[in-house]
Amino acid sequence: MPQRRVRPSAKNLRKSVWRRSAAVPPPPAAADSPPDPAGPASGAPAEVASVVQAVLYRDGVRVLAPATLADTFRELRKHPEGMAWIGLARPTEAELHALAAEFDLHPLAVEDAKEAHQRPKLERYGDTLFVVLRAARYLDAPEEIDFGELHVFVGPDFVITVRHGAAPDLSAVRRRMEDSPELLKLGPEAVLYAILDAVVDGYLPVVSGVQNDIDEIETEVFRGDPDASRRIYELSREMVEFQRATRPLVGMLHGLMAGFSKYGTDEELQRYLRDVADHVTHTSERVDGFRQALSEILTVNATLVTQQQNAEMRALAEAGFEQNEEIKKISSWAAILFAPTLVGTIYGMNFDDMPELGWHFGYPFAIGLMGVVCVSLYVIFKRRDWL
Repeated sequence: MPQRRVRPSAKNLRKSVWRRSAAVPPPPAAADSPPDPAGPASGAPAEVASVVQAVLYRDGVRVLAPATLADTFRELRKHPEGMAWIGLARPTEAELHALAAEFDLHPLAVEDAKEAHQRPKLERYGDTLFVVLRAARYLDAPEEIDFGELHVFVGPDFVITVRHGAAPDLSAVRRRMEDSPELLKLGPEAVLYAILDAVVDGYLPVVSGVQNDIDEIETEVFRGDPDASRRIYELSREMVEFQRATRPLVGMLHGLMAGFSKYGTDEELQRYLRDVADHVTHTSERVDGFRQALSEILTVNATLVTQQQNAEMRALAEAGFEQNEEIKKISSWAAILFAPTLVGTIYGMNFDDMPELGWHFGYPFAIGLMGVVCVSLYVIFKRRDWL
């Protein structure tokens, strides 16, 4: 945890080599000047658009809420014993550079906060912590998890939150802390705890929504719903992203807990952070269980689909076999009936030179020949189980 330091004076405040060498635009001076009615030419409108709220606290109590970053910097210099909590949403590059120059933020952390799309992590730059969090909320209709990215700078006397996305609701976190002055009095570390707690608590509705969807998918799988495979695949992808948001938090919080003694973290705050760590561990285990369950459901679904396909193929094979048997019978009777037809056709040609026409036994011979051929064919087909 960052250690709270006492500022020697406003004159020597936050002097660093990086601040002196960085090309920092002058938003403080612009904000100190009267606003330009034309609007875009002034630096103030951009700050108002991005700065959600900047508040100064002293002994856990709100004392001032400046309108711009420049006012916040000026008031914090006047009251070095206070703490600034600055919340920004998708800030401009000029605002980030102004914050970096004022609070000696490391350029790598500033670059991460500007670009976003970072994985959850915790970095320490001197006496400043840089924390990246992935908040989440579950959208039930499309069965999607909406992720928001939150970057938090925690210094000895300031907390800066840079939000990319709708979640989490930091206004609720601020209200909670202002309603608990004893907790807020513990300083920036307590604010970091409250933010972590809000992010982790936001995972619970997501876990509940995913659990309901998995229960529905199980029902669909055993009901033979053809859309079950698509739902399983899409929810599995969401679980991969959710796992990437929750799993790193376990290591981050254990890293914070490992530094309790080194950085003199308040004992009560230690208990709060351990509680958040327990919740994160539980959530991470649930997410791992969801991925395993979805994998098993997908395997079961594939097995059931294969069994259904095999049953359909077997039914088709049986139908083909029955059809083949019928064709055999029809073919056998056709052959049997063809024999007398052939004999009758030959003897019915009525040519004068046919030797059998004048024979006394010609007609009985033709009839007998037809009978012998028919019986012979019947016996042959019967032995071959065609009839």
